[in-house]
Amino acid sequence: MPKSQGKLPNRNKRGAHKFAFLMDPLDKVLVDKDTTFVFMLEAQFRGHAIYFLELRDLYARGRHVKTRARRCELTRRGNPCYKFLDEGADYPIEHFDALFMRKDPPADAAYLYATMLLSLADERQTFVLNNPAGLREANEKLYSLNFPDAIPPTLVTYEIPKLKAFLDEQGGEMIVKPLDGHGGEGVFLATSKDRNLGAILETVTQFETRLIMAQRYLPEARKGDKRLIVLNGDPLGCTLRVPRDDEHRGNIHVGGNCVKAVITDRDREICRMLKPRLERDGLYFVGLDIIGDYLTEVNVTSPTGVQEIDRLDGANLEGKVIDFVESRVAALKH
Repeated sequence: MPKSQGKLPNRNKRGAHKFAFLMDPLDKVLVDKDTTFVFMLEAQFRGHAIYFLELRDLYARGRHVKTRARRCELTRRGNPCYKFLDEGADYPIEHFDALFMRKDPPADAAYLYATMLLSLADERQTFVLNNPAGLREANEKLYSLNFPDAIPPTLVTYEIPKLKAFLDEQGGEMIVKPLDGHGGEGVFLATSKDRNLGAILETVTQFETRLIMAQRYLPEARKGDKRLIVLNGDPLGCTLRVPRDDEHRGNIHVGGNCVKAVITDRDREICRMLKPRLERDGLYFVGLDIIGDYLTEVNVTSPTGVQEIDRLDGANLEGKVIDFVESRVAALKH
């Protein structure tokens, strides 16, 4: 069991920091699945002060970005799993040593505005994971196009005739998905023999008014869609999300089953391809989706999978993430 689970916080640890978590409401947290929750638990165990805020709590006075935030304490055993220690107060972002941007998708207008506000914070005083500018740059579908040697044949278009031609090129099977989807939402397996093909392409492109991505269907998907957790460009751990017999999607949200997996030489090669760009964009904590030998998505907003990997491998991935954040905070103070 990871050391942070089931233990009381170590309130006397020297060098404690103030960590803020910008996220969805705490009453929506899934205690046994949520990655942000175990980040908070681990930080709390180490004696750091934990603050909670949502998108709507951010605001600016001139160029000075502030937020309404509340101190909180978390536990796996309670119902609810949290309690607030105060009624909240307004703070400049620089009040916090680190801020975790962990709002779940979609990356809608409110999300993008939040990244713009966070970009005004003084990065010499507060470490933000992931970097707000990097989050704006990295659409979770399109970002993979920066790494052509890692991805399967891919087309991004509005146009149905182009999609049908691409389908023929791929042997009659392809995956189509919206660029703003998440958790398997709107992902279709399209085949040339399906009489519903026209309706599928009309639906996913919204009659050629929405830009979508098509990729070659990879048969290895039946064995599982790998979620590889990457910290500062290096692989930490992974799990295979195996689809149900009646599904082509392996996402946990649609019933995919997480099974133990190993980090392969190809996984490490993909990480080496991505690392310089991830470092440049400040995308410190990401989740790669890999099918067979191919990268299909780069998840940057609030990647999940840590708890599943912890259980399968007897690991404590959140501990390594908090180690990394502590090291970045320490660097800011010198």
